[in-house]
Amino acid sequence: PARRRCPVTKLDELRDALRAFTAARDWDPFHSPKNLAMALSVEAAELLEVFQWITEADSRTLEPAAKAAASDEIADVLLYLILLSDALGVDPLAAAERKIVANAQKYPVEKARGTSKKYDEL
Repeated sequence: PARRRCPVTKLDELRDALRAFTAARDWDPFHSPKNLAMALSVEAAELLEVFQWITEADSRTLEPAAKAAASDEIADVLLYLILLSDALGVDPLAAAERKIVANAQKYPVEKARGTSKKYDEL
């Protein structure tokens, strides 16, 4: 059976706040899917910068300043992802749910547990 969805989610509220924020600044003409995808990529790269040159172990226990920087970049990535989803008419939660189901088929527990191999290498 299909799961019942809440009529309004926090993600919907965030999307609506972003719509109002960008509309007040007349930024909609600049927010083409292409531009938003590029901005998303830039912000994801800025998130990577937080982890550049630190060890894997240190990445698990970030210093406060690095954690704050990561938090800001995660927010930027999320905001651009929401804007891009909105521009394309994609429900990101529904898309994520579909992707989890698809990944479960590509990565069955009995083959994927404890390995980082790609699905075509399992």
